[in-house]
Amino acid sequence: MKRLRFLAALVLSALFTICVQAVQVGTPAPDFTATDTHGQVHSLSEYKGKFVVLEWHNRECPFTRKHYESGHMQKLQREWTSRGVIWFTVISSAPGQQGYVTADEENAYVERMKADPTAVLLDPTGKLGHLYGAKTTPHMFVINPEGILIYDGAIDNKPTTDLDDIPGARNYVSEALEEAMAGKSVSVPTTRPYGCSVKYAH
Repeated sequence: MKRLRFLAALVLSALFTICVQAVQVGTPAPDFTATDTHGQVHSLSEYKGKFVVLEWHNRECPFTRKHYESGHMQKLQREWTSRGVIWFTVISSAPGQQGYVTADEENAYVERMKADPTAVLLDPTGKLGHLYGAKTTPHMFVINPEGILIYDGAIDNKPTTDLDDIPGARNYVSEALEEAMAGKSVSVPTTRPYGCSVKYAH
């Protein structure tokens, strides 16, 4: 019995490792299909030829609030979408969990916060979040026009909830986009994401 439990633990550990390593920088980003808060369906494959940013979001998380209440995330969204980047805000909070919202609730929030992503994708089942291994809010991913994942990690190097830390922070997302658009390799392709855990269904 002990041997069986040990073997089962090994199998689970191997499966967990495979899942964690399913999305890796330098490899093709997994295609997905998701519906936004206006009922429009988006697939990653339809945006081939463009840079795509995925931003995991939970409006109740203090780390997310830091970037929205300061206007910082909205500024990034406007800056990069104006340069042709597709920016998806993704909400993977499950019903009954912190950060879960209906489409109408999120649309009202976006209007109130003057947020400006390309679209907000609702992922209450966590399918998209698990596909990318999204761990925190925010957790950021950048995909290049060839569909290759070029950045996975934190928004910046200041893992705090202090709004005053934003001006002096090194923004990894903007840095990755600037370098890639200039034809350079991304100097920091992976970092450890920080924030609240994504509130998946139990």
